[in-house]
Amino acid sequence: MSAGFDLQALAHQIRGARGLAHKRDIDAVVARLGLSSRPSAVPVGDDCAAIPDGDGHLLLAIEGFLDGFVAADPYFAGYCGIMVNLSDVAAMGGRPLAVVDAIWSRDAAAADPILAGLSDAAALYGVPVVGGHTNTRAAAGNLAVAVLGRAGPRLLTSFDAAPGDDLVAAIDLRGRFREPHPYWDASTGSPGERLRGELALLPGLAEAGLARAAKDISMAGVVGTALMLLECSGVGGLIDLDAIPRPDGVPLARWLTAFPSFGYLVSVRPDRTPAVLARFAERGIAAAAVGRLDASRVARVRGRADAGEAVVWDFAAGPLIGCGRTDAGDAS
Repeated sequence: MSAGFDLQALAHQIRGARGLAHKRDIDAVVARLGLSSRPSAVPVGDDCAAIPDGDGHLLLAIEGFLDGFVAADPYFAGYCGIMVNLSDVAAMGGRPLAVVDAIWSRDAAAADPILAGLSDAAALYGVPVVGGHTNTRAAAGNLAVAVLGRAGPRLLTSFDAAPGDDLVAAIDLRGRFREPHPYWDASTGSPGERLRGELALLPGLAEAGLARAAKDISMAGVVGTALMLLECSGVGGLIDLDAIPRPDGVPLARWLTAFPSFGYLVSVRPDRTPAVLARFAERGIAAAAVGRLDASRVARVRGRADAGEAVVWDFAAGPLIGCGRTDAGDAS
C-alpha cells in the first residue's frame, strides 16, 4: 500500500461499491418474506439453503444475472450460471449434483452463446444440466440458474465464525480481468480436472474439521463478502488489506471490488490455519490469513502498520443484509 493511500477513503469506497449495494437489497426481502423467523437447518443468509437429508444435507442455490451483463457477455453469463452456483455449494462444504436453468432471449440466435457457456461450464465442472425453462421470444435476455448439491453432516456456514478465529482468504490468481468488467476469470480455458479439484478443497476442509465457516467471494468483493460473513456470525474483526492475495500489477482499490472465479473466505481456528493454507497451496491457490475475528461486531480494515484503522461497518449501528446472530459464538 502506497504511503499516500487514504484508508478512510478506501473504507468509504467499499461501503459504496455497487456489488455491496446489491447485497443491501437482501435486508428488505428477508423482512418482507419473514424468512428470519422460519426454522431451517441453516438460517437464511447463507450461500445455499441446507435441507437435512439422511446423514447429511441437500443444498439448494440459485443465481440470477443482471440483464446488462447477459447482453454484454452472453457466453460468460452462461458460464457463470454454472460456475458461481457451484462455488456457493462448495462454500458450504458440499458437492454439486445437478443444475437447472431459466433463460429468456429475443430469439434462438441470441440464446445460443448463453447456452454455449452453460454447456461448456457443465462439461468442465462435470455437473449435468437436467432441465429448466426456455423462452426465446422475450423482449430482453435474462438468465437464472439453480443448483442442487449435497454435503455431509459438517456444513461450512456463514453463521459459525467465532472470536479468535483467523480469517483466511484463498483466491486463484492465475487469471485475468474480462475488461472492462470487475470479473477476474481464472476458470475459462482451464483444465476441467484442475477446476474440479479446486472446488473439492472446500468440502475437504469441512469433512476434515479444519474450518468452521466459509463464504465465497461474491460481487461484493473480498471485504464486502467478509462483512456478510461477520454479520451472519455476530462478530467483528480487523482485516489487513496488505495481506489479501492479489495479482501483480492490479491496484488494491480495483482488487477489493473484483469478483474472482475462485475465491473464498474461511474462518479457521489459529492452530488449524497452517493445515488449511497448505491444502490451498497444494492446488496452486494463493491463500493467507488476512485478519482476526473478535466479539466487537465492528468490521475494520488496516493497511500499513502506521496508518491506523478504518471502520467499514458497525453492525450494532445498523444491518447490512439483515441476517445473522446478535450473540458472538465461542471459540471452541
